[in-house]
Amino acid sequence: MPRAVLGIDAAWTARHPSGVALVVETAGQWRLAALAPSYAAFCLSPDDSLVAATRRHVGLSPAVVAVDMPLSRQPIVGRRPADDAVSRAFGRFKCGTHSPTPERPGDVGHRLGVALAREGCPLATLTLTPPCAIEVYPHPALIRLTGASVRLPYKCGRSAQYWPETPLAERQRRLRAVWAEIIAALEGRIAGVSAALPLPPPTVRGAALKAFEDQLDAVVCAHIGIEALCGRAQPYGDADAAVWVPD
Repeated sequence: MPRAVLGIDAAWTARHPSGVALVVETAGQWRLAALAPSYAAFCLSPDDSLVAATRRHVGLSPAVVAVDMPLSRQPIVGRRPADDAVSRAFGRFKCGTHSPTPERPGDVGHRLGVALAREGCPLATLTLTPPCAIEVYPHPALIRLTGASVRLPYKCGRSAQYWPETPLAERQRRLRAVWAEIIAALEGRIAGVSAALPLPPPTVRGAALKAFEDQLDAVVCAHIGIEALCGRAQPYGDADAAVWVPD
């Protein structure tokens, strides 16, 4: 039977948009069915939830919702065992995690987790039983996907940190080369990624460039969701909160 996975590059604050990617499996082949730079752009009706919008797009509820944001069965007040477990496992690749706080993601993360659970996708931590939601982290997943030796430098807002004293045009060229590598690797797992994510021209700046990056991250989240659903990922954390990373 067809299966659907929803990937969300979730913003940790209410004022920023969240990228969304929907993938569907048919006859053993995963394809990208929908891609959007925000919840509003993904939902086909103003009254739709993410799960309802998934059904509108493909006629299926998601088996897994893979969210790049701290989620927990307990209130998040600081760094969690899950964050430490990922950092221990992937710190040598420069893939340590950010520390959540009561404010970030705070109520934004709590509301998302509650909404998904209400619609039949409760948080999965140490075991995965679809339908469910899982917390994911793109950086170590990209290490596994591409075979890179260190965290990939693909965040547009950090190019000056990646390549200090390098002219802007060269930094942009390098960013696009990394994006192209990631997209090619994802295309090998999910058909339609390359067509949906053409590289932005060098003239693109600001919010449009960030929207491209958010959508790229959302596809990576969907990829992790596929791997978890297919038994090719493992959780790092405890019964309250765990981050899933592909094997």
